[in-house]
Amino acid sequence: MLPGRTTILVLAPHTDDGELGAGGSIARWADEGHDIHYVAFSACRTTVPDGWPSDVLRTEVTAATKCLGVLPDRLHVLDFEVRRFGRDRQEILQAMVDLNRDLEPGLVLLPGPEDLHQDHQVVATEGLRAFKRTSVLAYEIAWNNISFRTTSFVTLEERHVDAKIAALDCYKSQEHRPYADPDFLRSQVRYHGVQAGVSYAETFDVLRWIL
Repeated sequence: MLPGRTTILVLAPHTDDGELGAGGSIARWADEGHDIHYVAFSACRTTVPDGWPSDVLRTEVTAATKCLGVLPDRLHVLDFEVRRFGRDRQEILQAMVDLNRDLEPGLVLLPGPEDLHQDHQVVATEGLRAFKRTSVLAYEIAWNNISFRTTSFVTLEERHVDAKIAALDCYKSQEHRPYADPDFLRSQVRYHGVQAGVSYAETFDVLRWIL
């Protein structure tokens, strides 16, 4: 259990990454009264499927994070261009430095440094640089990882799993993605629950832990 009322900062390269990697944990921590901020660096306007408004992911992430218990004023959606984070690396780092100064989080969640997606790699690398004096956990995006160290687990109750699935169900524009399937999502948290000796869990790689 996290101490006191911890400020938790979730760094999502794109809308839905935070829910996919840590949605159940976010729901649990919201239940426990922690102060959770969710930052999506891109709403992926240029890659929205045909037939959907270009800003649909902004609407969907608002609904999704509400399902997890994130307060509306704790959601921040930035406007970096999807698949171009490498070009904008310095601006992304500065955004993180500003977040660190303004929020002083006690825990930061971000993608794993070995995540294959180019945008995820930038957020992981620059996040470790910006939050080098903060505890940092990497969340799993299974289809992007050749390897992932399951060095810690957050145990979940059924209601946290349900909240994660409900959050991802808000992304109607993305429901064709195989990883949005509720059966897959439930099997993933069940699998990690078996690893941790509980019913359900999400796994994280400990990149930095400051006690």
